[in-house]
Amino acid sequence: MSQFTALLSIFSLVLGITIEQLSNWNEDFTSQAKNKVAQNACTRINVHEVSISRKRLQEVSQHVFEHKVDAEIKPMTNQKNSGRCWLYATLNVIRISFAKAMNIEEFEFSQGHLFFFDKIERCHFVLHAIVETARRGEPVDGRLVSFLLRDPTCDGGQWDMVVNLISKYGLMPKKSFPESFSCESSNGLNGILKSKLREYAKELRALVEAGEDPLPAIKRQMKFIYGTVSICLGVPPSEFTWQYLDKNKKYNSIGPVTPQQFYEQHVKPTFNLEDKVCLVTDPRPTNPYNHLYTVDCLGNMVGGRTTIYNNQPVQLLAKIAAESIKNNEAVWFGCDVGRRSNSKLGLLDVELHDWKSLIGEEVFLVLDKADRLNYGDSMMTHAMVFTGVTTDADGTPIKWRVENSWGEDSGEKGYLLMTQRWFDEFAFEVVVDKKFVPQDVMDIFKQKPTVLPAWDPMGTLAV
Repeated sequence: MSQFTALLSIFSLVLGITIEQLSNWNEDFTSQAKNKVAQNACTRINVHEVSISRKRLQEVSQHVFEHKVDAEIKPMTNQKNSGRCWLYATLNVIRISFAKAMNIEEFEFSQGHLFFFDKIERCHFVLHAIVETARRGEPVDGRLVSFLLRDPTCDGGQWDMVVNLISKYGLMPKKSFPESFSCESSNGLNGILKSKLREYAKELRALVEAGEDPLPAIKRQMKFIYGTVSICLGVPPSEFTWQYLDKNKKYNSIGPVTPQQFYEQHVKPTFNLEDKVCLVTDPRPTNPYNHLYTVDCLGNMVGGRTTIYNNQPVQLLAKIAAESIKNNEAVWFGCDVGRRSNSKLGLLDVELHDWKSLIGEEVFLVLDKADRLNYGDSMMTHAMVFTGVTTDADGTPIKWRVENSWGEDSGEKGYLLMTQRWFDEFAFEVVVDKKFVPQDVMDIFKQKPTVLPAWDPMGTLAV
């Protein structure tokens, strides 16, 4: 036995939990009547439901807003068992202005169309990242390569990634490429792709180590990946004709047209991706505001747009988002949706749960926002759309109307209510038209970005 192991054994005897301690804890627990009541409830009902404050629910549950975009388009979308919220949020924002221009009340862009090409491009991006990291000399069991191989074909994404897809592959109506089973439930396809990408990573690293060109191998590997994705998702048409009736029941037809032509000729005049910018808020002292950031090995397209973060205080993000809503433009945003929220009630509010009364201590808000990022207790996990806002007499936002992509059964027919305090704590980024952004903030985009490590929480993908 080594000296270290011997010392560890001694410390274990001293520091380990004893039967006596367990007995004392149990005696203290059972001596308090409120614990028995809480136990009775929480062993039969979800603890997050039991902790909901009735008082707070009565105070914040009115889905009425001072400012709202003119048209909220039907139907309420549903990403189902997939991590495509970033695609849904983008297409839900775009369809508002598009549907208004087309004089229609119901419309969806094809989420499956972008999902198909994201799977192809994402796998290609990962394979090239494996080659790059091998050339850097990164070990296969090092933190970077291990991180890249942990979930190499995640469904999630960021704003700049969807810009890559639309700019290259355009858009099409959902009726021209409807959902498939593996669009709505992507685990099966992802399992195959993950395994193959790890297999291919070993092959590519061996080629780099031997001094051989890995590109022929990547081309062969991608041929298989394309076939697998095509089998599971179907192949989007390269050309389509869209027929529709407008609000006046007048027949209209567009096409034959390519997805790229459809975006350029019919969508871009109503929503130009090139005019939109993404602002984030990261309050960690290590990442000062008014600086530009990116994340190592983060992206979905080789040669595509880099994911860039213009870091600003959360108050500025709220102010600009509210201004956008008041000017009838919806706002894409990313947040940590699972914290202090209830999807069934459709509420995102930091006072919604009374954890202290139920379990004796506060939960989720003891650490501040910066520390929650540092200690892995919060990060951006989901993307949705702001379509309404209420402000106080000074124009400061009080609450927000949120269009989600979980179907009509959550919230108020799919719409959620977010308080400004929740925005402050758990929102991380917004996408707005650059006309609403002060010039000094726009000038930050001219900086050379600081590169954050691949595992940094600001590189987390919205699912």
